[in-house]
Amino acid sequence: MTRPLALVALAALILLVGCKEDVAQAPEPVTLTAEATGHFCQMNLLEHPGPKAQVHLAGLPDPLFFSQVRDAVAYQRMPEQSHAIAAIYVSDMAAAPSWENPGAANWIAAQDAHFVVGSRTQGGMGAPELIPFSDRAAADAWAAEHGGQVLALGEIPDTEVLAPVEFATDAEGNFLPPASTLSQ
Repeated sequence: MTRPLALVALAALILLVGCKEDVAQAPEPVTLTAEATGHFCQMNLLEHPGPKAQVHLAGLPDPLFFSQVRDAVAYQRMPEQSHAIAAIYVSDMAAAPSWENPGAANWIAAQDAHFVVGSRTQGGMGAPELIPFSDRAAADAWAAEHGGQVLALGEIPDTEVLAPVEFATDAEGNFLPPASTLSQ
């Protein structure tokens, strides 16, 4: 009776090994350097305040960097990519030294971040920004101080990243922060 049981166990093991899928490991985030330039703007990332993002594409050795997290999420949602996205990392503003210096190595996977969406805070390129935090309490505190709401990556409306940004000016011609579509 033990022999048939052993054969069943062996058959089950063979099936499990045969059905095993190779799970591709996401590439590790790359430390931000002075040579990093934004994918859309081609400007040096260190010249702009606020959180940054990097998108790793399957089959390519180097990530695409983005001056604003909003731009990386827009890139993710556009259908025109030439390669599959292997990973997206965003600056963890809970670990950032400051808004002016969001850090070079404090990255968090975008799917794990808590994003403040619709705040009064502009990103490095002057557009509304999605502000990522690893810690929900830190995200809630930012939203309480600067406005907005805390959302997961999949909850961020397309209108927050794909819609054009209209810049208003005050009486002196200074740009005013764009309004979020979340409040509309």
